[in-house]
Amino acid sequence: MRRKKEIEKKIDDIALNLEKSKIGEYVDLINNRKKLLYLNFIQGLARGFGMAVGFTILGALVVYFLQRLIKLNIPLIGSFIAEIVNIVQYYLH
Repeated sequence: MRRKKEIEKKIDDIALNLEKSKIGEYVDLINNRKKLLYLNFIQGLARGFGMAVGFTILGALVVYFLQRLIKLNIPLIGSFIAEIVNIVQYYLH
Protein backbone atom coordinates (compact mmCIF):
# COMPACT_ATOMS: atom_id res chain seq x y z
CA MET A 1 0.00 0.00 0.00
CA ARG A 2 2.80 2.38 0.95
CA ARG A 3 4.77 1.46 -2.16
CA LYS A 4 1.74 2.25 -4.31
CA LYS A 5 1.47 5.76 -2.81
CA GLU A 6 5.17 6.37 -3.47
CA ILE A 7 4.79 5.33 -7.08
CA GLU A 8 1.73 7.56 -7.49
CA LYS A 9 3.65 10.49 -6.00
CA LYS A 10 6.57 9.88 -8.37
CA ILE A 11 4.18 9.74 -11.34
CA ASP A 12 2.56 13.00 -10.22
CA ASP A 13 6.00 14.61 -9.88
CA ILE A 14 6.99 13.44 -13.35
CA ALA A 15 3.69 14.74 -14.82
CA LEU A 16 4.20 18.10 -13.11
CA ASN A 17 7.77 18.37 -14.40
CA LEU A 18 6.62 17.55 -17.93
CA GLU A 19 4.01 20.30 -17.71
CA LYS A 20 6.62 22.75 -16.46
CA SER A 21 8.98 21.89 -19.32
CA LYS A 22 6.19 22.67 -21.82
CA ILE A 23 6.96 19.67 -23.99
CA GLY A 24 3.40 19.75 -25.33
CA GLU A 25 3.87 23.29 -26.66
CA TYR A 26 7.17 22.26 -28.22
CA VAL A 27 5.56 19.31 -29.99
CA ASP A 28 2.75 21.58 -31.22
CA LEU A 29 5.34 24.00 -32.57
CA ILE A 30 7.26 21.24 -34.36
CA ASN A 31 4.03 20.01 -35.98
CA ASN A 32 3.00 23.51 -37.14
CA ARG A 33 5.39 24.18 -40.04
CA LYS A 34 4.13 27.69 -40.82
CA LYS A 35 4.60 28.90 -37.27
CA LEU A 36 8.01 27.21 -37.04
CA LEU A 37 9.18 28.82 -40.29
CA TYR A 38 7.85 32.21 -39.18
CA LEU A 39 9.61 32.03 -35.80
CA ASN A 40 12.88 30.87 -37.37
CA PHE A 41 12.67 33.67 -39.94
CA ILE A 42 12.16 36.29 -37.23
CA GLN A 43 15.01 34.83 -35.18
CA GLY A 44 17.28 34.92 -38.24
CA LEU A 45 16.42 38.56 -38.89
CA ALA A 46 17.13 39.46 -35.28
CA ARG A 47 20.47 37.63 -35.30
CA GLY A 48 21.50 39.21 -38.59
CA PHE A 49 20.54 42.68 -37.44
CA GLY A 50 22.34 42.17 -34.14
CA MET A 51 25.51 41.00 -35.88
CA ALA A 52 25.42 43.93 -38.30
CA VAL A 53 24.99 46.48 -35.52
CA GLY A 54 27.61 44.79 -33.35
CA PHE A 55 30.15 44.59 -36.16
CA THR A 56 29.53 48.25 -37.05
CA ILE A 57 30.11 49.36 -33.47
CA LEU A 58 33.19 47.16 -33.15
CA GLY A 59 34.59 48.42 -36.45
CA ALA A 60 33.98 52.05 -35.44
CA LEU A 61 35.79 51.48 -32.15
CA VAL A 62 38.76 49.89 -33.92
CA VAL A 63 39.01 52.81 -36.36
CA TYR A 64 38.68 55.28 -33.49
CA PHE A 65 41.50 53.64 -31.52
CA LEU A 66 43.65 53.41 -34.63
CA GLN A 67 43.18 57.15 -35.18
CA ARG A 68 44.18 57.78 -31.56
CA LEU A 69 47.34 55.70 -32.10
CA ILE A 70 48.19 57.81 -35.16
CA LYS A 71 47.99 60.97 -33.06
CA LEU A 72 50.56 59.49 -30.67
CA ASN A 73 52.91 59.53 -33.67
CA ILE A 74 54.76 56.29 -32.95
CA PRO A 75 57.32 56.05 -35.81
CA LEU A 76 56.69 52.63 -37.43
CA ILE A 77 53.23 51.87 -36.10
CA GLY A 78 51.85 55.35 -36.79
CA SER A 79 52.49 55.31 -40.54
CA PHE A 80 51.19 51.75 -40.91
CA ILE A 81 48.01 52.52 -39.00
CA ALA A 82 47.56 55.81 -40.90
CA GLU A 83 47.61 53.86 -44.15
CA ILE A 84 45.01 51.40 -42.84
CA VAL A 85 42.74 54.23 -41.66
CA ASN A 86 43.07 55.97 -45.04
CA ILE A 87 42.07 52.78 -46.84
CA VAL A 88 39.05 52.30 -44.56
CA GLN A 89 37.95 55.94 -44.97
CA TYR A 90 38.39 55.71 -48.75
CA TYR A 91 36.02 52.72 -48.90
CA LEU A 92 33.53 54.39 -46.57
CA HIS A 93 33.15 57.34 -48.96
